[in-house]
Amino acid sequence: QVQLVESGGGLVQAGGSLRLSCAASGSIFSFNSMGWYRQTPGKRRELVATKPNWGSSNYADSVKGRFTISRDNPKNTLYLQMNSLKPEDTAVYYCNARRDGNDYWGQGTQVTVSS
Repeated sequence: QVQLVESGGGLVQAGGSLRLSCAASGSIFSFNSMGWYRQTPGKRRELVATKPNWGSSNYADSVKGRFTISRDNPKNTLYLQMNSLKPEDTAVYYCNARRDGNDYWGQGTQVTVSS
């Protein structure tokens, strides 16, 4: 059973930074890809950034140049460094892991950016 636990969310002023972490219950090297998604009330969950085991990271246009996704395989942890945060970044952020066509999700962590 795959478990993903996010942490690091909170309240921050516009222009500030946060780093989200996603701790996996097993080796993240077994996942084909991991990523971060976000969702606001009444809207669909949207991709923020993904990082495959091999290859380049992918970012939503709205976060390019501000967010950085990284993986620490020995620590089984995925990170999302968020800089220059904007009020429109306010959302619940979810960690995703994909393996053999199956998607696994964490419980989400709230990020609130005040203006």
